[in-house]
Order: sequence, then structure tokens, then C-alpha cells
Amino acid sequence: MGDTITITMSDGHAMPVYHAQPSGARRGGLVLVQEIFGVTDHIRELCDEYAEDGYEVLSPGLFDRQEPGCALGYTGADWERAVQIARSEHDWDQGLKDTQTSVDWLAAKGGPVFIVGYCFGGSVAWRMAQISPNLTAASCYYGGYIATRFADEAPQAPAICHFGRYDNLVEFAPVEKLIEKQHPTAQIFVYEAGHGFNSDRRKDWHPESADLAKERTLMLFRACGS
Repeated sequence: MGDTITITMSDGHAMPVYHAQPSGARRGGLVLVQEIFGVTDHIRELCDEYAEDGYEVLSPGLFDRQEPGCALGYTGADWERAVQIARSEHDWDQGLKDTQTSVDWLAAKGGPVFIVGYCFGGSVAWRMAQISPNLTAASCYYGGYIATRFADEAPQAPAICHFGRYDNLVEFAPVEKLIEKQHPTAQIFVYEAGHGFNSDRRKDWHPESADLAKERTLMLFRACGS
């Protein structure tokens, strides 16, 4: 359904961005933020699914400066490379600027703009909900920084978070503390699942949790976009 376009970022970098047009009436724009593995087949499929739900979707290649066309696998050397980029090479603040450029691109077309992110992208989506002036709502999947680096500030835009109780990459104690903060603009959901439960490519895929999280995401977007 989608194709790759190029959008110029704030530093002049010409970034590849996966772009999926909505089916039927346009409900708004959606920025879908990648896992640490880049804009993979799985991420593009998610974009296409949200386009079928009526959203015009952009997924920027946030690691393109470090690994052009980044689309890595989940194991072995690809896993190690993805972790290296995310932890050592990627400029977090520039990534937020790139995400904001994508938000602005969609906002210029009119209508609400939403964001959803997975793993690394879940942390980006949460932070953008805290700082972006023109987001309508955010859905944030199992981002490790949400509860450890950015827990104290309430989101400006309504946000929901999805965490797996048995996540081996995201410590659960900080998530419990985040829940205790009871931010008025955020709701935290916990699923009986592990990390990456939304991805059918991963060993911890949990379809029941994935379906419920998607249902909650669409409910939020439709409630806030009306």
C-alpha cells in the first residue's frame, strides 16, 4: 500500500520515510516510530494496517544517518548492530526533531496528528507527547525510557502506554512507579506478556495482547480526533 518518500529534516538530511495513504475517508495523520531495528517489513506492515484504518502514516528512518536504509534483523550481528546504534550512535535529540518534522509534515495537511511507537519508538512517542505542540494523542508500546528517564512529566497530549508484565528488557518496578504517579493525561496498561508482544516476528508475540492494545489505540485516536 505504501511507498518510500524523502523528507528533508531540520539539519538538511534527506531522510527516507515510509508513507502509506489512508483507505477511505482520512481520519488524520499518524507518525509511526520504529523499533531499534529500523523501518523493517514489520514496521511497514503496521503502517499499512493503520492506513487501512483511515490514517495517513509516516514512518521516518530515524537511524538513516548511522545506517542508511536501516532494516535489521532480530538476532545475531543484526541485533548487536541495532543495540549499538540505539545506545551509542543515534542522537536522541535529533531523532526527536526528525519526528517533529514528520508531525509537522502531516499537520500541514490539516486534521489531527497522532503518534504510535514500539520499543525504542515507544519512548520517542511518549517524549513527543510531552513536548510536541501539535500532537493530538499518543500510543506508546513498551519503551524502556518512559518509566526510567521521562516518568515525572505529564504528557501534554493524551497518552496511553502498553507494557508487558514479563518484559525481560524493560524493568517492571519503574513501570509500577509510573502508574503510581497517576498523570491525568496518561493511562498505563499492563499485559500478561513479554517484550515485543505486538510483533509476530518475535518470540514473545502475544496476539491477544496485541489485538487489545491495537483496539485501545484506535479507541484513543478516534475519541481524541472527533
